Amino acid sequence: MIKKQLYIGGEWLEAKSYTKLTAPYSGEALAEIPLADREETERAIEAAYAARGVMAKLPAHKRAAILETLSRLLTERAGEAARLIAMEAAKPLKAALAEVDRTIQTYKFAAEEAKRLSGEMIPLDAAPGGEGRIAYTMKEPIGVIGAITPFNFPMNLVAHKVGPAIASGNTIVLKPASQTPLSALFLAELLEEAGLPAGALNVVTGSGSIIGDVIVKHDKVKAISFTGSPKVGIGIRNQADLKRVALELGSNSALIIDKGVPLSKIIPRCVVGAFSYQGQVCISLQRIYVHANHYDEFVAGFCEAAAKLKVGDPLDPDTDLSAMITQGDVSRALSWIEEAVQQGAVVACGGGTSSAQILQPTVLLEVSRSAKVSCEEVFAPIVLINRIRDVEEGIQLINDSRFGLHAGIYTDNIHTALDAAEKLHVGGVMINDIPTFRVDHMPYGGVKESGLGREGVKYAIDEMTEIKTVIINRT
Repeated sequence: MIKKQLYIGGEWLEAKSYTKLTAPYSGEALAEIPLADREETERAIEAAYAARGVMAKLPAHKRAAILETLSRLLTERAGEAARLIAMEAAKPLKAALAEVDRTIQTYKFAAEEAKRLSGEMIPLDAAPGGEGRIAYTMKEPIGVIGAITPFNFPMNLVAHKVGPAIASGNTIVLKPASQTPLSALFLAELLEEAGLPAGALNVVTGSGSIIGDVIVKHDKVKAISFTGSPKVGIGIRNQADLKRVALELGSNSALIIDKGVPLSKIIPRCVVGAFSYQGQVCISLQRIYVHANHYDEFVAGFCEAAAKLKVGDPLDPDTDLSAMITQGDVSRALSWIEEAVQQGAVVACGGGTSSAQILQPTVLLEVSRSAKVSCEEVFAPIVLINRIRDVEEGIQLINDSRFGLHAGIYTDNIHTALDAAEKLHVGGVMINDIPTFRVDHMPYGGVKESGLGREGVKYAIDEMTEIKTVIINRT
């Protein structure tokens, strides 16, 4: 079995202790993974801190060139990268390949943004007393970025933190999810080959409670970028003192189906949104509210399409849905289904397991608003479909949530669409598409307990830079 190492200060280092990483689907032992302790995490932070001057002075064209080279290297090894994701995360291979393609695009966007990072001119003479002065702003790197990432997009969500950090001249200490460290260590190998200065990226694997605690509290870490659960994110925010904090947290994304829309085109898209990567996607389609005129037809068509999904080995190129990340998540999801049924919900399809760690794609009808599958983030291949009288009722149901990441509406009425865009209290509204839509240069983030700040390379750079104002007195 391969024994991996920590990546600190441009060196591959043995850790004091290790744990075995196993594949969620097969149970196969994949590697021995380092368990960084407090001392090793502090060493990574010190390495990032020592490298911050080198990165801050690195010309924009050189930062861009590193990111462009990284994109090229990842393109050349895309198949290998996708297999890593499929093995450690049980992501079906075709979804893993799509993630790698998106990751390549994210680093390309970061390379482009590195070359257009700029401030602006300020007309001081717009205020009395400002005459005879020239003013401009500069965006400067904030310093050491602490990046804490989840398992569900182990390459692309890392890219959304590492790419903007490098583009803006910062250094990074990366703590990947415990189940998906191989993708992050693979990235470190590629960036080392691409010529990233030593210490600019440091990868520490192991316990989130140990590593995360050090990163969040360390005074040399100036910003935290976290994707994960609301409970952990809120805890980070409360402990971060004056650090910048960007949080991408929970969601229970919803969709409205208005009357008069073409269901035959919409249903396949909704099935993708609900069940891609076993529903373990931050903007997975979890709630569907269908106008009463189309409800029965939509449910029948949706269940028919869901039944055709291929369940099995993530390394099979035809697999649509595979193992959930842990057995505990399967048990939790089953308990939530049972709770919904006890409150009056109907299981239209699925509801059980195909194996110990594979939950069947599940559709629930007539689900209570108080059931966990309605009001919490299910993060499983479960979707509810409820009937609504009109779009206004759907908007009220979507807004009746402590989350607010993405929502969608299908309608052929432009006035209805714009009204929904105005009234929906979420970070992004998808008109005539599912809330699962995302491309990697758009602003991405939510309101309420869905987080703080925005990702999307250009917008993440804003979170990772400080504005300095320079004023020249010509008189």
